[in-house]
Amino acid sequence: MGVIALLGGKGFDDLGENREVTQRLLDLSGGTEVLLLPTADAFEEPALAVEAATAWFAGFGATVRPLMVLGRGDAVDPLMAAAIEQASFVYLVGDSPMHLRSSLKDTPVWAAIVAAADRSVVAAAGPCAAAICDPMTDPRGGAFGLGLGLVQPLAVIHESETWSFERLHRARQLATGFPVATLPSGTALICHDGMWTRYGDGVEVAGELPTSG
Repeated sequence: MGVIALLGGKGFDDLGENREVTQRLLDLSGGTEVLLLPTADAFEEPALAVEAATAWFAGFGATVRPLMVLGRGDAVDPLMAAAIEQASFVYLVGDSPMHLRSSLKDTPVWAAIVAAADRSVVAAAGPCAAAICDPMTDPRGGAFGLGLGLVQPLAVIHESETWSFERLHRARQLATGFPVATLPSGTALICHDGMWTRYGDGVEVAGELPTSG
């Protein structure tokens, strides 16, 4: 059984439980290499995400191999999918969940990530954690839409410390019929063998977490 990790955000900063979570994920992966997909930063500076991840994981004796899936053209490339098939730890990062969803949905790369979640570690931080779930939290206002569905039914409110009380309240009111996890930066939910573990203060779950991804 694989591992799915949903991180609240700022996963490469030394805050909250990020160190414990990183070490736990490396231990569960059984390796020392992380395959990093900065897809959700395609319109920002994906190289900066790679640099931050490389520096962070070096502190744990691990290396980062970037897989530059930056758009749908990359996501349909069988060589990109093959790289994921061989990875023991896949990590999705970046700030645009909408771009991540539109780039990966119904592609060989996404199929490879889904398969990896059954045998390896798949982690997603911040906006990416929201995008790989279904429903997906819309960052523009806190409503919910169609997500990629690696974990369902579940919506993630990421970096919740940046949300106002009113925005959080409105989002929770809109959530009907599915659980919602509120994750501040530096926290995480990790599913291993179908069981969820919470890391960090401020993690709140309204409803029952799915028994597996």
